[in-house]
Amino acid sequence: MHPMLNIAIRAARKAGNHIAKSLENADKIQTTQKGVNDFVTNVDQEAESIIIDVIKTSYPDHAIVAEESGLTEGKDKDVQWIIDPLDGTTNFMKGLPHFAVSIAVRMKGRTEVACIYDPMLNELFTAQRGQGAQLNNSRIRVNPLKDLKGTVLATGFPFKSKQHSESYLKIVTSLFTECADFRRTGSAALDLCYVAANRVDGYFELGLKPWDMAAGDLIAREAGAILTDFSGGTEYMKSGNIVASSPKGTQALLRHIRENGNSAILK
Repeated sequence: MHPMLNIAIRAARKAGNHIAKSLENADKIQTTQKGVNDFVTNVDQEAESIIIDVIKTSYPDHAIVAEESGLTEGKDKDVQWIIDPLDGTTNFMKGLPHFAVSIAVRMKGRTEVACIYDPMLNELFTAQRGQGAQLNNSRIRVNPLKDLKGTVLATGFPFKSKQHSESYLKIVTSLFTECADFRRTGSAALDLCYVAANRVDGYFELGLKPWDMAAGDLIAREAGAILTDFSGGTEYMKSGNIVASSPKGTQALLRHIRENGNSAILK
């Protein structure tokens, strides 16, 4: 195992256990609004501090990009850790047990290792570039699709970008005529893992941030998924608009997105 993956797993488990334990004392969870329909709790911040402490103990010179504290510059400019300490904060706030800790490591601009930990199910998704993806140490791989018939697709409403809701709903309506059903779970990180593990057949969402996608991106790709932005390119980490499925599944999703999306989201 890559030594940085070992540290990422240690940090994710420690933070995840803290998050799960915090639910036992829900009255002590403090919530503040940091943007439109965008919330943070004291538990997000505590989990992020736990992760950063674990990383800094082993790699004090590495840069860190974290959702709550932003960029921490490091002496080593080639290595950057990307952290979402609690992906699915709204679920957590509501006591809905579906959320995860997401950690990725980029070296010279390429994601090399990733882990996503769901503390409520004790499920650990991991990947190393070129070495496949695992769920609790068992290999996971996407099933190839011929088309979208009978598929279950994951998505997320554009709750921070409601100006795109009309276009988004057109895409969903179009896809719904071809697929079997949708799931909207509230965690982009786990949605990408669920594509990798064949729990859903495809996934698309718009308006995400790099820390929402960085770890799930590698896990899905190492499981054989094709990931693109809404125009079919590879700029999803910049645009925040992502599509993930098996090769033919991604093609089919993109067809519906292109035919029904407006020019603003197809950039």
